Amino acid sequence: MSKKNKDNQSTVRIFIRNFLHNPSGVIGLTIISILMIGSIFAVQISGVEPDYIDPINSRLGPSMDHLMGTDQLGRDMFSRILSGARQSIYIGVVASFLANLLGTVLGAVAGYLGGKIDAVVMRVSELVMTFPQLILVLIFVSLLGQGINNVIIVFALTGWMTTFRLVRGEFFSLREEAFVEADRAFGFSKPRIIFRHILPNTMSPIVVAFTVNIAIFIIAEAGLSFLGLGVPVTTPTWGNLLTAAQNPVVVNEYWWLWVFPAMSIAVFVLGVNFVGDGLRDVLDPRHKSLIAKNKWKTMLIGRFGSKK
Repeated sequence: MSKKNKDNQSTVRIFIRNFLHNPSGVIGLTIISILMIGSIFAVQISGVEPDYIDPINSRLGPSMDHLMGTDQLGRDMFSRILSGARQSIYIGVVASFLANLLGTVLGAVAGYLGGKIDAVVMRVSELVMTFPQLILVLIFVSLLGQGINNVIIVFALTGWMTTFRLVRGEFFSLREEAFVEADRAFGFSKPRIIFRHILPNTMSPIVVAFTVNIAIFIIAEAGLSFLGLGVPVTTPTWGNLLTAAQNPVVVNEYWWLWVFPAMSIAVFVLGVNFVGDGLRDVLDPRHKSLIAKNKWKTMLIGRFGSKK
């Protein structure tokens, strides 16, 4: 095994060890893992198909037979929530990945090259950010139509600006570093300098933006589906399950039809935010040094402050 591969493996081990020593990161990863495993094995865990209709047992409250009750058609809510998690998580993860990929490429190119290319991309991002994201999403959805893949495309086209600005700012500060000057002196091509030498040094904000966007897109999908503009109602998602709350009778008398989907969204988004905080602590050395400084300051005050 080459020395480079050994160094990469040691770096990965150090990253994993530091992340596992971060309480918020571990809690968030546990929450996400439980929900993802539940979504994959929804039928095996619940014992009921999510689309199985039993009109005799419609709108039953939570019980031992139906842990989260049944809906107006007698379908098991526990099974539908686990199955809906599969679609909602898929939309959030894939849309966040595509949005981050687009924002990273544009930010890297604009931040390194500068000049007219940077000015054009900046004007485009400012133009997109001028409109409220919900308005843009509604426009694109009305043009492309409903569907999981269409929703993912819409989120990717309307959610890349934050990552773009973060990466662009990092490239502006890194492109004048000594190692970049050395790359230019050796005659390396611009794509190699951008994507192989500078980009790995900007992974911290990219990873954190990726986790934050997952939570944002899951909530956005729920809002679109609640309005009837997202995923078709025949596909169970957390947003589609929340559409039951549009009926005041359901809100007042059949609370389990909307409380459990809403709680599922809240718990998963909380887990994603915890993972994002943990990754930020592990990947960002400046943040870690600030934490360490405050920790030692607190310890010194606690040790010597009482002796005054």
